[in-house]
Amino acid sequence: MSTRVVLSIGSNLGDRLAHLQSVLDGLGAAVVAVSPVYETPAWGGVEQGPFLNAVVLAEDPDLDAHGWLRRAQQLEDASGRVREQRWGPRTLDVDLVQCFGPDGEVTLGDADLTLPHPYAHVRAFVLVPWLEVQPDAALTVAGRTDPIAVHLAAVDAAERTGVRRTGFVLHIAGRD
Repeated sequence: MSTRVVLSIGSNLGDRLAHLQSVLDGLGAAVVAVSPVYETPAWGGVEQGPFLNAVVLAEDPDLDAHGWLRRAQQLEDASGRVREQRWGPRTLDVDLVQCFGPDGEVTLGDADLTLPHPYAHVRAFVLVPWLEVQPDAALTVAGRTDPIAVHLAAVDAAERTGVRRTGFVLHIAGRD
């Protein structure tokens, strides 16, 4: 069973902040921590508006990695997410970046889910907020585990500077 997860959340359609907040509201007591909110240019080469992004740390002993994936997809569906174009605009994107179970980091590569997330280590919009909410985090890429700061240092400087902290705040239910 996977019990802890790192989620990258983003939105660039509609009320972007409300879509991000819906993830925390939907996960409820499972939320352990959330990063500040950042605004970033879209990634993936599709012309579209900027995203609001954050990283959420959550814990639930009843969910394994595929359970977290189903939960993420339920949250996306509840926000009206439409999957028409790869890396296209969306009301809500909830990506599983990393999962931990009783035996440590979960590694998966099946038709539905790849863990750790195959692009997390090259995406400043994931690494910057993740580093802020969990400075001692590490990520395994190609069998090698390195601190998030090392992965972030390897990302193009222009992409790193494109991740701008906003004044927006996400609220964890029952803790504000």
